[in-house]
Amino acid sequence: MRDVILYITLVLNVVSMGALIAGILMHSGRGGGLSDMFGGGGGAALGSTAAERNLNRITFVFALIWIFTLLALSFLLPVI
Repeated sequence: MRDVILYITLVLNVVSMGALIAGILMHSGRGGGLSDMFGGGGGAALGSTAAERNLNRITFVFALIWIFTLLALSFLLPVI
């Protein structure tokens, strides 16, 4: 049973890490970020703020999942 939980936690960790990387790369730097990526430009300022806010929340959730699975893996992995 411990091995099943270990593998599920490991898969969750890797998936959340990939989603965290993708979420961070979609954030805006000096440009418009997510809104410019899909052709929004400067005129779509209202839509881009909502998209950026939601992207911030989603990235934060994936960061929490990654941290908690990392802590869980530290307890689940056998010590050699």
